[in-house]
Amino acid sequence: MSTSALLLLIAAMAVLGYWLGKHRSLALVGGGRGIRQLHSLPGYYGLLTALWCALPCLAILLVWLAGQESVITTLVLRGLGTAATSEHASSGLLMNNIRNVAAGVIPADGVSPQVQAGAAEYLRLRSISAMAISGVILALGLAALFWVRARIAPQLRARNAVEAIAEKLLLACSTLAVFVTLGIVLSVAYESIRFFHSVPVHDFLFGIEWSPQTRMRDDQIGSSGSFGAVPLFLGTAMISGIAMLVAVPVGLFSAIYLSEYANRRFRSVAKPLLEILAGIPTVVYGFFAALTVGPILRGFGESVGLEVASESALAAGLVMGIMIIPFVSSLADDMITAVPQSLRDGAYALGATRSETIKQVVLRAALPGIVGGVLLAVSRAIGETMIVVMAAGLAANMTANPLDAVTTVTVQIVTLLTGDQEFDSPKTLAAFALGLVLFLVTLSLNVFALYIVRKYREQYE
Repeated sequence: MSTSALLLLIAAMAVLGYWLGKHRSLALVGGGRGIRQLHSLPGYYGLLTALWCALPCLAILLVWLAGQESVITTLVLRGLGTAATSEHASSGLLMNNIRNVAAGVIPADGVSPQVQAGAAEYLRLRSISAMAISGVILALGLAALFWVRARIAPQLRARNAVEAIAEKLLLACSTLAVFVTLGIVLSVAYESIRFFHSVPVHDFLFGIEWSPQTRMRDDQIGSSGSFGAVPLFLGTAMISGIAMLVAVPVGLFSAIYLSEYANRRFRSVAKPLLEILAGIPTVVYGFFAALTVGPILRGFGESVGLEVASESALAAGLVMGIMIIPFVSSLADDMITAVPQSLRDGAYALGATRSETIKQVVLRAALPGIVGGVLLAVSRAIGETMIVVMAAGLAANMTANPLDAVTTVTVQIVTLLTGDQEFDSPKTLAAFALGLVLFLVTLSLNVFALYIVRKYREQYE
């Protein structure tokens, strides 16, 4: 069976377990009239049976998916012997050919007999593995189903057991999230350390020339590799700054108007239309920036005597600012709306006007949420790639002129990791160093946001 078929089998056994457990609990007390004799509602007995049926099967399936390929690979290579492996550059290359033949990507008649034999053995072992795991899951699920069903009794604390299992599942999910985050940080940090063994940290952080092309051979001329990331940092800061100059005022003023001045009819139409901007794909914004905003800026610049590049930081920043307006507007609107009406009434009672109430009371009370929305928009701007590629270009220019072409950190990460790359060269490892810098910047923004929230947060009853 395929993995999807096994999941459907587990789901079917869980549904069956729920039905059997629920009806078993009702049968023990003579139907619905004796439901008061049960410790828990009948549905909890069904849930308990379904959970005990599904969770062990899912655990076995996950372990099988994690270890199946390595076990089959070991058995195939052991069956072929060292002679077949020595004919190839490595065992990994041999297994890659075997998998391609087994999947039909490579014709069987175009490879060596050893690869053909390995592909046949690979398919045989996968078939045996699929049948074995199907039998194990079916047997385990049915055994757990009937075992729990036999233990059902009126005094069984089914609700407590279900809630305990749910609590353990929530703990497992939160722990998994922590470990995934830790794994991402450690992997990026490890590859970054490998990069800094080849390129000094100060050259990377303070160098002003970015040319990551390196020589593949000793006799190759040029392409020695320059990894000064200051042009990337400057380009990222410039485009993000322009975007925030557009998004923050427009988004904040839109939120103030929609929450404090607009009538319900206008708000019900304008707010969804404004939030549609968040659902437009970034590639569409990129087309808009490259085909509309860029030529308009270039034509306007020529009319006033300015030289504007066809791909400029200004075009990318303006369109990116339009894209992230909903991030600021929606969160700010929610925070302003959440301010208690009693604060407004108190300000009006003291003689404050509507504008004075908004400036002195409402915005101060909603400041933590507004700052959170702005920081979310900053993170979104820093991480944007498609608009920069299409509207600002790929040139790592050391310039502070927004009319010139620049590039950003995320664009260079994509460029460095595009295509077949060797993960032992400084060119490829530079992407991880750039990712580490982005992570530290984002972490700093989050710490600053927590500081603002804790300093200005107010409790309302």
